[in-house]
Amino acid sequence: MPRRTATMLASTLMLIALLCAGVLIQVPYSEMTPGPTVNTLGDHDGEPVLHISGHKTYPTTGHLNMTTVRVTSADYNMNLVQAVYGWLAHDSKIVPHETLYPDGQTEEQSTQENAEEFSQSQESAKVAALKELDIPVKSWVIVESVLKNSPAVGRLHAGDVIKAVDGTSVKQPQDVAELVTKHKPGENVVFTVVPAKEQAAAEKDGKEATRTQQVTIITKKADDGDRAIVGIQAGTDHTFPFTVDIKLADVGGPSAGLMFALGIYDKLTPGSLTGGTFVAGTGTIDDSGTVGPIGGIQMKTVGARAKGAQYFLTPKDNCAAAARDVPEGLTLVKVDTIDDALNSLEDIREGKTADLPRCATKG
Repeated sequence: MPRRTATMLASTLMLIALLCAGVLIQVPYSEMTPGPTVNTLGDHDGEPVLHISGHKTYPTTGHLNMTTVRVTSADYNMNLVQAVYGWLAHDSKIVPHETLYPDGQTEEQSTQENAEEFSQSQESAKVAALKELDIPVKSWVIVESVLKNSPAVGRLHAGDVIKAVDGTSVKQPQDVAELVTKHKPGENVVFTVVPAKEQAAAEKDGKEATRTQQVTIITKKADDGDRAIVGIQAGTDHTFPFTVDIKLADVGGPSAGLMFALGIYDKLTPGSLTGGTFVAGTGTIDDSGTVGPIGGIQMKTVGARAKGAQYFLTPKDNCAAAARDVPEGLTLVKVDTIDDALNSLEDIREGKTADLPRCATKG
C-alpha cells in the first residue's frame, strides 16, 4: 500500500475512533438553549396572558416580551461530542450539570421549585406595578413554609399570619429572622399569629382577621452555625383591590417578574408604553420594584432577537455578561428598577434612543 494512502487511512481510522470515543464518553454537563418568548400584552394559547377585572384597562400596542431558557433534563447524559458542539454553537450554552440541578436535585424537585418561584414573581410583579401607580395593596408577613423535623412543626403552619415576635410587631419577613436570632438556642420565642384557617375565612368574607393567639417555640441551633432558629421560612402575602390574573402554563422561575409588572402597568394606563416597538426583557422584581439578575441571559437575548425584538431590558447585574455577545440589531438597555424601565420605555417611544442607558462589557 502506498505510504500516502496508508497515512490517509490511518488518519481516517483515528478520526473515527476519536468520534466513537467522544460519543461514548459521558461528561457532567447540561445544555441551555433559547426558549419561547411571550408577549405579556398579548394572548397565549387562545387567552390573554394578563387578565384584569374590577378596574379600568386601556388598549395596548407593541410587545413587552418575557423570555425563557430551555434546559436539558436532570437525567440527560451528555457525551463529549455534544458538549464540544454546544461550546462552539452561538445559540447554546454548556454549563456544569450541578449549575442547573444542585445537590443532586431531581427534575421533579426543580420543576416544583421553579413553579413556586414563578408564582411568587407574579405576586411581586402585581405589587410593584400597583405601587408604581399609587394603588394601595394590603400586605402582611406569613409563615411561608415549615421545615421538616424543626421546632415549629405542629406549632406554626404555612399561611399563618405573623403579627409579632416576642411582642415586637413585624413588618417585613426579615424582621422575623432578626428577632428569632436575638435568642440563644434552647430559649423560648413567642409568636403572635392569626391562624391560616381564620385568615383564609376572613379574606373570603372580605374582612380583616383580628383574633390572634400566642405560640411559644423552643429554638434550636442552626446546622450551619450557632444562631438560633425555629425552622420556618417567612414570606409576604397580599390582598389586591381588584383581580389581576397571569395565565402562562409551562413556565417556571422568577425571571419574568419585570416584564409582567410592565405589562400590568401598561394595561392600567392610557397610551402605549412601547409606542408600538418590539421590546423584550428579563429580570426578577421584588415588591419595591427593584430588578434582580437571572440566569441564561445570553440565551434569552438570542431568543428575543430571533423573534424580532429591537430592545432588551437587561438587569444591571447581567449587563456585562449580556454585552459580551449581543445579537446583531438588538440594543441592551440597563435597568435596576421598574422606574428605570419606565424611563427607558419613554425614551424609546419618543425616539430618544441616544439617551438610553446601555449595557457594556464592564457593567
